[in-house]
Amino acid sequence: MFISTAYAQTGGGAASSGASAFMSFAPLILIFVIFYFLLIRPQQKRMKAHQAMIAGAQVRDEVVTNGGLVGKVTKVDEQYLEIEIAQGVKVKVVKSMLADIRKHGAKAAND
Repeated sequence: MFISTAYAQTGGGAASSGASAFMSFAPLILIFVIFYFLLIRPQQKRMKAHQAMIAGAQVRDEVVTNGGLVGKVTKVDEQYLEIEIAQGVKVKVVKSMLADIRKHGAKAAND
């Protein structure tokens, strides 16, 4: 009795609902594009560079592992490297755990 009947109103037809649906997804698309260029793409470049570095490991190269061990490569296998960390002390290391490779014959920056 005190409440009147309410009628729903449309916003101008079907044409505007298609445009409004796109505008509601536009911020999500924009966020994905920003994430791609700021996070995903640079990470893929770093990963490719790391894989190329690991593939180029050779005997007598000086390597640094992720654990901080520094040594010279004495043997190269498909998945493993054998590095000599001290006179007569050899350690077997997984190739993917290398942080840096200094090529044999390369001079240090301060020389």
